[in-house]
Amino acid sequence: MAMDINDLRSILTVAGLLCFLAIVWWAYGSKSSQKGFEEAANLPFAEGNDDGAAATSHRR
Repeated sequence: MAMDINDLRSILTVAGLLCFLAIVWWAYGSKSSQKGFEEAANLPFAEGNDDGAAATSHRR
């Protein structure tokens, strides 16, 4: 029995689904990285004077 293009497509679909589920588990299920994600999510709300390019628009 020879593999055809539909077998390859099925294998790639299952592999893509497994990769997606692994990323979802890493992002939401892993308790060790939850603190880092929470800190990153709150960065836009952090107070401080940074010299970012978007914050320093000069008009002439």
